[in-house]
Amino acid sequence: MIAHNDRKLAYLLAVLNAVIIGVSFLFAKIVLDYAPPLDTLMYRFAISFIVLSLLVALGFVKLRYRGKPIGKALLLSSMYPLGFFTLQAYGLQHATAAEAGILYAFTPIVTMLCASLFLKESTNRAQKLAIFCSVFGVVFIFLMKGSTFDISNITGISLLVLTSISFAGYSVMARSLSKQFSPFEMSYLMLGTGFVVFTISSLFTQWKWGSFENLIAPLSHPLFLMSIIFMGIMSSLVTALVSTYVLSKIEASQMSVFSNLSTLITIAAGALFLGEEVTRYHIIGSVLIIVGVLGTQYYSGRTKKVPKLNRSV
Repeated sequence: MIAHNDRKLAYLLAVLNAVIIGVSFLFAKIVLDYAPPLDTLMYRFAISFIVLSLLVALGFVKLRYRGKPIGKALLLSSMYPLGFFTLQAYGLQHATAAEAGILYAFTPIVTMLCASLFLKESTNRAQKLAIFCSVFGVVFIFLMKGSTFDISNITGISLLVLTSISFAGYSVMARSLSKQFSPFEMSYLMLGTGFVVFTISSLFTQWKWGSFENLIAPLSHPLFLMSIIFMGIMSSLVTALVSTYVLSKIEASQMSVFSNLSTLITIAAGALFLGEEVTRYHIIGSVLIIVGVLGTQYYSGRTKKVPKLNRSV
């Protein structure tokens, strides 16, 4: 059994993870004004991997991979960050951000199904209702904004569906591997893989088009530097460490429902920093999200236990 304090810390860190992801959407909008998606991914993972490598080199972080299933950890990296960010980037080229938001909201449901199938995690009826409540809160906000699905965007929608599956697969596999790897060990492999693959892809693309100067140009803008540093350290490094730690303490289905809090944080950040309007449907949707998240955690472990029969010999 997980200690009560460990579970409480896991919940707090899951909320922190959602806050960082929610705020990072603002910084993502900024960096994409200066560089294409592939280049921004290269920079953010370069920063996160270099920072974590410095911590390893200085002895603050210990890595022990001997005798551990490195192949499975690399498969984890192929789901997140590689699969998730690649599918998301290309999906958004053929679909709208609103469609992406709606489809990503279904990630907790996909995770719940995958966790049940591969980890044998069980969720009671109350938890299932709470998860659907959270998902409906996100979908409600987007639909009330006038967002609809355009069937002509089938390519983008298909890729974004695979994005949700990719993240669900990561959540389930990270939960399983947390018994063999520490959060630092898993994060180092994930960030290192992202750094290598996205750097090679970005450099190849720039070489193909003969435009290496476009790769360096964004670095002359202070706003880009500030934003990409935040995304590299907070949105990549910290969230990788936090999510892998949380998944070692609570069920994957419970962790995934916190992702919908990011929508609430993005709305609040947009209103606070960009002056975006907060309407009645934003508030209703946010309440549904919060109720869903709290309900999923409150009803965890409240499954009906079958009493054991005493058999006398």
